[in-house]
This record gives sequence, C-alpha cells and structure tokens, in this order.
Amino acid sequence: MPVHPLMAAKFPLLDGVPSFAALLTDPAFRERRAGFDRSPVPDDVPEVATVDERVPGPHGPVPVRIYRATPGEGEAPCLVWLHGGAFRMGDLDMPEADRVARELTHRTGMVVVSVDYRLAVGGVAYPVPLDDVVAAVRWVREHAADLGVGRISLGGASAGGNLSAGAALRLRDEDDWLPAALVLAYPVLHPRLPPAPASLVERMAEVPEILHFPPREVRETTENYLGGPVSRADGYAMPGLATLERLCPTLVLTAEYDDLRVSGQVFAGQLAESGVDVRHVVVPSMLHGFLNLPPAIEPVGRALDLIAETVRPPRART
Repeated sequence: MPVHPLMAAKFPLLDGVPSFAALLTDPAFRERRAGFDRSPVPDDVPEVATVDERVPGPHGPVPVRIYRATPGEGEAPCLVWLHGGAFRMGDLDMPEADRVARELTHRTGMVVVSVDYRLAVGGVAYPVPLDDVVAAVRWVREHAADLGVGRISLGGASAGGNLSAGAALRLRDEDDWLPAALVLAYPVLHPRLPPAPASLVERMAEVPEILHFPPREVRETTENYLGGPVSRADGYAMPGLATLERLCPTLVLTAEYDDLRVSGQVFAGQLAESGVDVRHVVVPSMLHGFLNLPPAIEPVGRALDLIAETVRPPRART
C-alpha cells in the first residue's frame, strides 16, 4: 500500500532540510516543522479525568499521569503506558502519550497510567529509565485496589516499547510476576538492526531521507541510552538479546514504512519460537511514530482498537 496520502502530502515541506535534527532545532525551519506537525484532520481529543502523581523510585520520584473514565462496576483493566522519543525526548503531553491515553480510556473505560520516565540526557543512561518504569509498574500493582484496577498490562511506543519489554523481563525475573499483556508499538529491541528485507528497502525509497533511520543514527541512539558502546547491552536494555520464555501474551505493531520495522518483526519471531503467544500486525501506509496522529486518520484508529482489545480481559472482548 502507498504511503498514506495525508502523510505524503507533507513530504514537500522537507525539501532542502538537511536532517530531522535540523527540522527540530534550527529556527530557519520553524515554520516547516509547524506545518509538518500540524494535524491534517480535525483533532477532537476526548475529555477524561486525569490525576498527576509522583511515585517512589530508586532515583527519586517518578511522575505519572492517571487517566480514568467514569467509574463503573468492578475492577477496570489498566495499561501502564510509555511514550517514545529515542530515549531522550518526549513527555506526558505529547500526542503519543496524552492522546493515546485519552483515546483508550474514552473508548474502553480502562485506566491508563502514563509514565514520565527519566530521559537519557545530561548524563542519565541505562538502567535509570528502565528502573523508573519498573518502579511505576510495581507502584500500580501495589496500589491496584486504590486505583480500582484489576488486570494490569504494560505497553509503549518506540523507545517506550523497548522499555516495556525490558520492564516485563525484569518483573518476570525479579518478582516472578508478569503483566497480563504486553503492547509494543514500532519498538526497537536489538542493539543492531537486523538486515532489512528487499521489500522494505523498496518501500522506504518512497520516503524522504530525513525520515529514515540509518544504521549510524540507530547506533548513536542506542549508545546514548546505554551510556557506552552497543557491546554493553544486556537483555533488559535490548530485549532482543534476552531469554523470552514465559513472557505474557504480546501484541507487536509495526509501521509499513519504517526502517525500524525489522526489529519488531524479528522480535515477534523470537517470541513465537520461545512459545509466547504473540500477534504481529504491520500497520499499512504508516510511518514510524503513527500513534502521534489523530485516530481519524485510518488505520491509526484501528491500531488503537487492537491495543484496547489486547488490554481488555477476554470476557469483555467482542
């Protein structure tokens, strides 16, 4: 399927921009970035109740934002959710965090706990962001009754997907506990990207170079997170290196037009070979980061529905 036309229509805004970093930081490209970030469709974000909390962690308090719909009968399913941003960008207000949480809460009545883990900037490196995530999940688990939740799932996008998988592995090994389900949206789970198939290389030829993730950039991102060379990675930092047996049922969502898709695809295969219940869905026509887009841009809405179906208890699925 071709790149989504609403996305392809923005590609001319990138002409002459030397890099994605320049688009983000160079004042000369401020108007182009605003145009590139502007939603191409009306973006009606659902209103749901939110509460900001700070939960204890080994490196200090970890901010979280709790989203809940109108209280219903019984315990609500819960999703602990982690935004992306290459481990060094992103916050609770970005669409991939805030809009996703609001949409899931509004659509299903679930409780979403969005985690503002420490970013790998200013000398912060692994395992600090992962420690924050593990601490947040443990806090949700310990305060489930107060939060009115029962079934607890864990998920995230891009770097958040990596941290979700790493946290699930830590909780399996340290606590003998697993989330009910794991949701990994366009994650990077290997210290070096597996080779891309020819079909993906052909698809990426339709995408401007500054929206690619070349090996050098991926390596720099990984080394920044690790605080050193990729050889330093263990299975918690890069779950593609881990022993995956006994992990919980997992949904892997990847984007059709994304160099990083190979990591999620290979990881899904590793899960299957390890006997884990896994579902891998390639979201057609989309680029990396598609959960930052409004759900009115299909197939973003359908991807959110898949996440909701994974998090809801089986008896509530339709």
